[in-house]
Parts: sequence; structure tokens; C-alpha cells
Amino acid sequence: MVIAGLVIAGLVFAGLAALIHVYIFVLESIIWTTPRARATFGTTPEQARQTRELAFNQGFYNLFLAIATGVGIVLVAAGNLPVGATLVLVGTGSMLAASLVLVLSSPAKARAAAVQGAAPLIAVVLMIAALFL
Repeated sequence: MVIAGLVIAGLVFAGLAALIHVYIFVLESIIWTTPRARATFGTTPEQARQTRELAFNQGFYNLFLAIATGVGIVLVAAGNLPVGATLVLVGTGSMLAASLVLVLSSPAKARAAAVQGAAPLIAVVLMIAALFL
């Protein structure tokens, strides 16, 4: 019962992490040059134009992590815990690692790193706890 609760909680946080990363994909790959995205990332119109291709590519990395996590959630829900949990941990673990890279490379972006990394961190901790109890 406790293990099932940990898995469910882990999947909820993994789902939240995936949604956040889909939103980041939208910001980076679809609306990068808009005032909303520029305000989020603190870029000028010229910087946004110059970095559009880079952001477009980076946004897809975020989308692919979200997709892997989502497929993992579906597989766990369908009863395939080993493969599903693996995908959830790969997706959320990568999200968490990316947030650590962000804060270590640019401490001024600690708030963004926390938004990007909090849900994946909780998901990883809960999923690992469920797997090893």
C-alpha cells in the first residue's frame, strides 16, 4: 500500500515535471521571439532573433524529455513498472540534471533552475523510494 502510494505520488510529480517541460518547449521553440518569451528569459528582441535556432533546438530537448516521462507514466499505469519506471527516471533525472547544470553555470538563474528542477527532484526521490522499499 505504501509502495503504491509512493509510485502514484512519483507519477504525479513526474507528470507535473513533464507539463513544465512542454511549456518550456513552447517558450523556446514556438514563441521564442514574442514579448512573453523574451520577458521570461530576459532577452532583447535582437538577442531573441540571433538565438532563435539555438532555442528552437533546445526546446525540442525539453519536449523529448517530457515525452519520455509521459510514456513512462502510461506504461506504469498499464502495469509495466520496470520499463515505465525506467523511462520516468531517465526523463525526470535528465530534467533534474539540466536544472543543476543551469544553476551551476549561471547562479543568477537559480529561480528558473528551481522551477525546472523541483518537480523532477521530487519525482526521482519518490520513484526510487518506491522501487527500493
